[in-house]
Parts: sequence; C-alpha cells; structure tokens
Amino acid sequence: MIDLLYYAGAFVVALGILITVHEFGHFWVARRLGVKVLRFSVGFGKPLWSRRVGPDGMELAIGAFPLGGYVKMLDEAEGEVPASELHRAFNRQRVWKRMAIVVAGPLFNFIFAILAYWAIYMVGVDGIQPVVGKVAEGSIAQQAGFRAGDTILSIDGKEVQSWDHRRLYVFQRALDQARLLVEVRDAQGQEKRLELDLTDLPVQQVNASLIERGIGLIGYFPEVLPVIGAIEPGPAQRAGMQVGDRLVEINSRPVGTWEDLVAVVSRSPGQPLQVTVEREGARLNFDVTPDAVEQGGETIGRMNIRPQFGGIPDAMRVKVRFGALEALTEGVGNTWMMSVLTLEMLYRMLKLEVSTRNISGPLTIAQYAGVSAKVGVEQFVLFLAVISISLGVLNLLPIPVLDGGHLMYYIIEAVKGSPLSDSVLAWGQQIGVALLVGLMVLAFYNDLTRIFF
Repeated sequence: MIDLLYYAGAFVVALGILITVHEFGHFWVARRLGVKVLRFSVGFGKPLWSRRVGPDGMELAIGAFPLGGYVKMLDEAEGEVPASELHRAFNRQRVWKRMAIVVAGPLFNFIFAILAYWAIYMVGVDGIQPVVGKVAEGSIAQQAGFRAGDTILSIDGKEVQSWDHRRLYVFQRALDQARLLVEVRDAQGQEKRLELDLTDLPVQQVNASLIERGIGLIGYFPEVLPVIGAIEPGPAQRAGMQVGDRLVEINSRPVGTWEDLVAVVSRSPGQPLQVTVEREGARLNFDVTPDAVEQGGETIGRMNIRPQFGGIPDAMRVKVRFGALEALTEGVGNTWMMSVLTLEMLYRMLKLEVSTRNISGPLTIAQYAGVSAKVGVEQFVLFLAVISISLGVLNLLPIPVLDGGHLMYYIIEAVKGSPLSDSVLAWGQQIGVALLVGLMVLAFYNDLTRIFF
C-alpha cells in the first residue's frame, strides 16, 4: 500500500510538472502575441483550487482530474466577445500567430527535456563502467568478436562513459539496420575495433532489452545472492518463507548459488520440496510445492521469489559528467534522437512491424515514476525528460483535438486562403476523439497485462 501511494504521488507530481510546462508554452506565446488568456488550468473537471491574477483577471486553476490541462483564450467560438476586445481574440489572429501558439506547447516540452538533460549531465549521472560481463552464445556480439572483460570505449566515434550512455544511439542505429563500429579495450589492455552487424536484426527486438537480448552484450551485474530479496503471493509465501531468508539446502543438498535453487525448482513443478533457510542465526525447514508454469513451450516450477543482489564495487561505478557546452549538446542530441525514435516506432507499429505492446499507459508510467523517484533526483529528472519528449511528439501528431491536428487545420487554411468548414471540423473532432479513446484503451490493456499476466 505504501508503494502504491508513493507511485501515485510521484505520478501526480510528474504530470503536474509536465502539464504545467506544456500549457505554459501556449500561455506564454499567446500573451506575447497579444491574445487574451481567460484561464490556465492544470487538470480537468471541477477546480480544486482557483485564483484570479493580473490586470485581465485570468483564472489560475487546478482541476480534479490530473490527466491533462488547458489554456482557455478569448475566442468568438467560445462565446460573445466585446467589440473592444475583438483584436485580442484567438480566432481573429493571423494564421501564423495561431500556428505559433499551438506549436508552443509541444515546443516547451522539448525545451524542458533539453534543459533537464543539460542540468543532469552538468551535475553528473551515476552509472556502471561499460565493461562486458558476458557475451551470449551465438549472438551478434559473439560473432563480432566481443569477449567478457572488454571495456567499450566508443561507438561510431562517440565516447562511451557508462554502460547505458549510448543506448539510445544504438536503438536508433538498430532501427536503421546499420553496422556499428565499436572500439574496445580487452582485459589485457589492448585496444581493437569490432563491427556489430545489425543489418539482419529483427525490428521486433528493438526494445528495452535490445543490447542484452537482441545483440547479446550483458554488462556488469551485481552478484546474485542465495537470499530472498522479494517475495510474491505463491508457494514460498504460503509456506512461511520471508524476505531476507538465506537459502541453505533444498532436499538436503547445499544451495551454493541462486542458480542452484532455480535449477532444482524449475524441474520440480508440482513436486514437494524441503527447503532449509537461515533466519536470524536459526535454521528453519519449509515444505514448498512449486507452482507449475508454462514457459517457452514447457512446464517449469516456480516459487515466486526473487533474489537479493550484492553491492556494486566502487571500481565499477562511474559518474557521467560533461562541461556546460558538451552537456547542452548531449541534451539536444538525446532529445532529437528520442523524438525521431518515438516517431519511427509509431510508424512501424502502423506497418505492423513492431508490437503495439510497446505502448505504455498511465499505470506503467506511474510505476516508472515511483521507481525513478526512489532511485534519486537525477533519475526522476531523466524520467521527466523522456516523458516530456513523448508528450511533445504525441501532441504534434496530425490528429484532430491534439495540437498537431489544429496545426494541420491552420496549414490547410494558409494554403487554401480560408478556414475549413464547421462540418469538416466537427467530423475531425469526432475522429480525433475516437482515435484517442482507442489509444487509451490499448495503453490500459497493455498496462493491465504487464501487471497481471
């Protein structure tokens, strides 16, 4: 329950920040271009708080429903406008001004992401040395000549400071099915150049585990201890085992590593096992019957426990840090690559080349918000940067009711010399709402299947 409240709180804070940034973009440009703003609201629905400010009496409000926000401007489509105020109405502005106001929201999301990356890279981001811990058998990495102990120095001439430092660049090049030139230093200190051939890599493998599962490069991983680090409802919990229990024996055979336990449990679905653990200096015996679970076409046993990991040695820790100009360059580069990658992934989903399961909804975002907030301020700010970019890209899609849809209307108006008819706008509104509802249903479905299946 505490974790749930923590995740919900982090989610609300993240949404509040990003929605405020987006709507402030619309507000700031509208005011600079002479348009009167009536209300600036973070959230929809009945205001939980409101206040009037400034000479125009603009209303600041916080709505009860936090998934969005809006800036209400003086507009004849919204009601009667006094003749003395017509020059300040949004609909009376020249088309380029309306376009600028609409684009400003997503643009401020991108600017926020750039500044977030810039600030974090100036301060420094904790990471792990870019040392190869393991190379998967038969993988692209093994074919390229990578070996455990290799330190990655650069990728296509771009310096690599930590294991995750150039992950985004690798994603982008993987979608291009390119070849990567990787400079490494082996365990003996000799430098060499290796070529990662991604030309035949399936697009479906371009996901969060691309480097590990798609390419076959596994970085340094903390030691997996034969200790229960987390326990979920299931056989072990029903038997009375607890987090912190050190596994000593299973069926009277010593448990030296976590892999020893996994091997026995996996081949014992539905078969009673006697597990001995050490808890606070005492040895306790439990009778545990692993659940039978289908995985990869076979039935395996599972106790629903996860291991505890050892600490990361100081020698493997690194802080990725840049000077002011380099940090800004990194911020602009990351924002650009993330934007392009998001658009390309959406395009490939439409072509049915990439699974729509990559789309995440509020529940997954809330989970990531909570996890990143727990890790530290730096990771939470990086999370905000990524979500801000996603919001910017999403809002620029040419879908009616989104900023990109309005922008599309204004571009058509500029070309044809007159606005679209009310009937066309009404049809567009209905289509846009239907598309967004469909997208939200898909996102919630993905969230629920990740959590419960």
